[in-house]
Amino acid sequence: MVKEALFGKTLNELQQLVTELGLSKFTAKQLADWLYKKEVSSFDEMTNLSKKTRELLSDKYDFGLIDFMKVQKSKDGTKKYLFPTVHGQFIETAMIPDKDRKTVCVSSQVGCKMGCLFCMTGKQGFQGQLTAGEIVNQIRNIPEWQEVSNIVYMGMGEPFDNLDEVLKSTEILTAEWGFAISPRRITVSSIGIVPGLVRFLNESETHLAISLHTPFHEERQKLMPVEIAYPLEDVLHEIRNWDFGRQRRVSFEYIVFHGLNDTPAHVKEMAKVLDGIKCRINLIRFHPIPDTPLEGTNEETLQKFKDALNAKGITTTIRASRGQDIYAACGLLSTKELIEK
Repeated sequence: MVKEALFGKTLNELQQLVTELGLSKFTAKQLADWLYKKEVSSFDEMTNLSKKTRELLSDKYDFGLIDFMKVQKSKDGTKKYLFPTVHGQFIETAMIPDKDRKTVCVSSQVGCKMGCLFCMTGKQGFQGQLTAGEIVNQIRNIPEWQEVSNIVYMGMGEPFDNLDEVLKSTEILTAEWGFAISPRRITVSSIGIVPGLVRFLNESETHLAISLHTPFHEERQKLMPVEIAYPLEDVLHEIRNWDFGRQRRVSFEYIVFHGLNDTPAHVKEMAKVLDGIKCRINLIRFHPIPDTPLEGTNEETLQKFKDALNAKGITTTIRASRGQDIYAACGLLSTKELIEK
């Protein structure tokens, strides 16, 4: 039987835990310090706790850190780490260096239910939820973790389909008792599950990114089945009514496909549907995956598409493609591991 992990618990959960164990309330703060402030990986290293307390914790809980099992390094410096889960599955984490920044891209689920046509993770199907500890572990347990400047929830899975654990993980990352990272350095990406979006806007201070990919309803349905349940119109309605003050940002992710969503009509429609929303569009080159009819647009069209959006007054950039020589598209490395297993 797998013991419950201590790493990944919030301060409130730790306070409840020590009360149940008959320990002093202050022990919760001590535990948070050891778990999130100090670089320890065992109960024995918690030297300001009595031996009896450490033995009690060790008997009932696992510390909860999980080492990565494989790493691939790209010629551009990008690294992709493969982590096992507590249930014997696999997730991917990318570390992307860029000048004075190191961005970590974390997964929030094992596989995904959403079935987006362009996504390798979706082709795996849904295999399970990650705990807050397994999410935060992807940052804490890579060699570069002390140098991490930015965190994006853009790896495997749909964050709003595992929102309780995602919100707990962002609380641990941003709280003073946790890692104390500014929420302005964290972006959570979603395809637009409206009830989750509303909760996220109210319960988190981190940035929001929405996977857009086309402004047309019927076209988006074919690319992203979520459009049937939660149309883009409803997603934008919630965003338009939210006050993104205090430097909190919303952006839109847009993978550009050849002959599908790279036309002047798409530029015109995007300017229409995003009117009144202060935002940025990140254009993304398509990383090819097996068994899909989609292909990326050419560079000339991509540049013209960017310029046309900027001319409409929408701040638009092209995201640099990174790590294409190491199973760059999310889901490829874990799929390979699953097949081998």
